[in-house]
Amino acid sequence: MNSEKIEIFDTTLRDGEQVPGCKLNTEQKLMIAEKLDELGVDIIEAGFPVSSPGDFHSVSEISKLVKNAKVCGLTRANRKDIEVAAEALRFAKKPRIHTGIGTSDSHIRYKFNSNRADIIERAVQAVKYAKTFVEDVEFYAEDAGRTDNDYLAKVCEEVIKAGATVLNIPDTTGYCLPEEYGEKIKYLKENVKGIDKAVLSCHCHNDLGMATANSISGVINGARQIECTINGLGERAGNTALEEVVMILRQHPGLQLYTDVKSKMLNPVSLLVSELMGMPVQPNKAIVGANAFAHSSGIHQDGVIKNRETYEIIDPSEVGVNASTIVLTARSGRSALAYRYKNIGFEVTKNELDFLYEEFLKVADRKKEVDNDDLSAIIERVTRKIG
Repeated sequence: MNSEKIEIFDTTLRDGEQVPGCKLNTEQKLMIAEKLDELGVDIIEAGFPVSSPGDFHSVSEISKLVKNAKVCGLTRANRKDIEVAAEALRFAKKPRIHTGIGTSDSHIRYKFNSNRADIIERAVQAVKYAKTFVEDVEFYAEDAGRTDNDYLAKVCEEVIKAGATVLNIPDTTGYCLPEEYGEKIKYLKENVKGIDKAVLSCHCHNDLGMATANSISGVINGARQIECTINGLGERAGNTALEEVVMILRQHPGLQLYTDVKSKMLNPVSLLVSELMGMPVQPNKAIVGANAFAHSSGIHQDGVIKNRETYEIIDPSEVGVNASTIVLTARSGRSALAYRYKNIGFEVTKNELDFLYEEFLKVADRKKEVDNDDLSAIIERVTRKIG
């Protein structure tokens, strides 16, 4: 059985930028868009053109810049939004309009004061109108995670007839369990007439910490696009993290799914986005966190020094990190201390190591982390003591 490609739809510049305090100017957006294009993402959602003149300008400039990826603009299901998006995307080599409407009973009743039949009609009209401007039209069924599956299937069927090429099934509130979200995708694959004419897409939020798990469950059950952001940035608790889904698929070849993302660029792109958006990456963040390949426990350190794979399932170089880090703390053992001394140019004997370790523990109990300057001072003191 041949592996199948999962398209990566990056929405760092749209959903990711909706995080309070993460506003970017056009120049910064262009820097990120250029790197995303080099990274190998398939679609870049450049923004929400009708939302402001600045966003329109950014989407337009990104459309001129991007060479390989499709460039996408978000709209609501109304003619003005779609017209503005089409204008912003007119320079794109591969333009996509992303239009849609809420489909859960909560959205239909409280957000739109409407009914199910009217929502389907509005969805169909939006897709048909977008189709007059571009061939590639993605439809989002907002709050699909809490939408009745039977009704969601009817919506999908009608927008496919209207010309939708991609169906975005968002877990907008991050409510779904992975099994539940996977079953929803499977239901649509099996019950929507004409589903072979469109790509199902996962767009999951992280309110309950399950965005990545839900997206992986989605592609296992037939979705072929994942919508995600660098560092998992996004509304509230964030979106599916691009680096996580890419490396999960890479590390699990048995799934027979792959992406075209150049994994060695993940860490550099993560750092760029963090710097430009002013959003530090939590140290224990999977794949790109500062501690993702750092070891401070003596047992772990000894294992990694002997064979990296004892405690690391990913070679750091695969994601653009130079090497694993052995962090010296009061929990570190002799092998880690000897390893770090060797790294700074000292080959120590077993007898010397016993003396050094005793002195090291005194320093480690006073400090969170023992650095190279501390190590040099320790060896000077011990050398004087043992003559």
